[in-house]
Amino acid sequence: MLPSPIIALTAALAKLPGIGPRSAERIALHLVQAEAAAVKQLADTMLTARERIRFCETCGALTETSPCPTCADSRRDATLVCVVERAVDILSIERSGTYRGKFHVLGGKISPLDGVEPDDLRIGDLEKRLTLEPVRELIIALGTDVEGDATSNYLAKRLARPGLKISRIGFGLPAGSGLEFADDLTLNRALEGRREMH
Repeated sequence: MLPSPIIALTAALAKLPGIGPRSAERIALHLVQAEAAAVKQLADTMLTARERIRFCETCGALTETSPCPTCADSRRDATLVCVVERAVDILSIERSGTYRGKFHVLGGKISPLDGVEPDDLRIGDLEKRLTLEPVRELIIALGTDVEGDATSNYLAKRLARPGLKISRIGFGLPAGSGLEFADDLTLNRALEGRREMH
């Protein structure tokens, strides 16, 4: 039987995303056997990150300064804004290295069952940006679940205005996989999101 402090540490670690019960236990056992200085440094680093990181007042990205480096970068295309659900989604898009516009984080998706209504999201902030910034296209980059589809459709209707193109990212097959591994919805989206080849 493990001592209660290790059980409590394991339970706390298991609450982190991507950490299952067995991984949490291994990490907890590692931490209690590690040098005290190393554990203290880890704890201090976590506290420092938590204290210094905040949301950009313009786009909602994780940042130390507001506006964030992306919003402040004059080389980015200010006519293009990609709308994402969470701040971490920006990292995924940035990793692709192909997008050079700006971002807007909604902070969730509309989900009446979970008590999330449009007013709970940063839609009003996005509308304000549309009046203050030279945005010509919104790219909605939300997931394809029921809430993502509902939120995307709501945004397209609410934000529609002359001179503003509203698009949605294409969804399709993951690179390197065959058709036999794709589900019906993925195949349907891949066909609908097809582009002309030149």
